[in-house]
Amino acid sequence: MRQAFFVTGTDTGAGKTHATCALLHAARRAGLTALGMKPVAAGVEADGRNEDVSRLMAASSFEPPLAWVNPFLYAPAIAPHIAAREAGRPIEIAAILQAFERLQALADVVWVEGVGGFRVPLDERWDTADLAQKLALPLVLVVGMRLGCLNHALLTAEAIAARELPLAGWIANRIDPVMDRFDANLETLQRRLRAPLIGVLPAGIAPDQASGALDLTILPHFGHLAPPQS
Repeated sequence: MRQAFFVTGTDTGAGKTHATCALLHAARRAGLTALGMKPVAAGVEADGRNEDVSRLMAASSFEPPLAWVNPFLYAPAIAPHIAAREAGRPIEIAAILQAFERLQALADVVWVEGVGGFRVPLDERWDTADLAQKLALPLVLVVGMRLGCLNHALLTAEAIAARELPLAGWIANRIDPVMDRFDANLETLQRRLRAPLIGVLPAGIAPDQASGALDLTILPHFGHLAPPQS
């Protein structure tokens, strides 16, 4: 059975791309074909491509057409609905769904990375929460572990529940390697978030190495996989 998940974050800078790349590597280590998708991206490098999109493609099992991986790319690194309005190219949910279906037909698992946090506007009507609903995928929440993450994580989980979307699991990403009382904050989130912890991503480690910290067996339909070696 082909699987797919929507990867969202507590806010911009939580480390969604890093975590999604680690998830891609974890799935590949388990013998699955895995593809990353970032439907909407803002900000381009000198080569005209988005850094996050390039990282997802490099971490995937193979490179499908770029237009499927990233249907909507805007040059300025600003809020996507503003970038889309300025470019005169609105974000079309139907085009994203079509690209996703094409990717899903190619791989065992597709990790769809959102943009910014869970409620980032895409136009005057839709936001990324609506996109997650239209895709009808279980969510993986990336929590950027730093001061303030408790409030951000719990509010995001509450918003996900309000949309009646399943929160399949969450990842603690150590974006602040010297976070004070890290263990206490982690324990608080484990008690309060109504979803299992997939793993803790260490700071300063490449996604392929960090993937060993993720336990995909806790996710739906992945129970047949071998857990990561400790």
